[in-house]
Amino acid sequence: MNELIRLESITKIYGSGDAAVVALSDFSLTVAAGELLAVMGPSGSGKSTLMNILGCLDTPTSGRYWFAGEDVSRLNETELAHVRNRKIGFVFQQFHLLPKLSAWRNVELPLLYRNAEDRRNLALQALDQVGLLNRINHRPTELSGGQQQRVAIARALVTNPDLILADEPTGNLDTASSRDVLAVLRELNGEGRTIVVITHDPEVAPVARRTVAVRDGRLVHEVAA
Repeated sequence: MNELIRLESITKIYGSGDAAVVALSDFSLTVAAGELLAVMGPSGSGKSTLMNILGCLDTPTSGRYWFAGEDVSRLNETELAHVRNRKIGFVFQQFHLLPKLSAWRNVELPLLYRNAEDRRNLALQALDQVGLLNRINHRPTELSGGQQQRVAIARALVTNPDLILADEPTGNLDTASSRDVLAVLRELNGEGRTIVVITHDPEVAPVARRTVAVRDGRLVHEVAA
């Protein structure tokens, strides 16, 4: 497979002097296009910082990050925002759906930022991919937690990104809903989507093709399925 992500000796330090906190230290990782990777680690391990760097929400203090062949570790904030909007879809633990908008209106939101045409049809296609074509006019309060997270996944899909980055995607869900959401992610990966799941839950990791463990800002081991 072609390489989509390459981190080389990434270090991220917050603060300075005696108050400096090393969140990532000499961290290296590659992710192939079409891979489903789980990043495991407890609170404070550095996995959230890793997610922010992978998602171009933050930049490393040192080291290099190549995404889709581009050295994004050297981009400014405007350029990073362009990468996020065009190439990365985000799924969060809290869903972040707008309560007054229907499912399809929530899904179309990323398309508004790029003035895309035919937004409704693209939103419906994305909702169809996650099995919610019969809920397109429902607002978030009319949907279960699992259905809300599938709307969020559809929103991440609608721009046809190179990467879907899922941060604790089952953290607010019951067991049955978690299984449904993980099955959707596995199915999307089977269609060729590159997905990185950030999680502390050992029951989530088995859905991935490969799992890496992070502790104290370092990659401590990895396991292939």
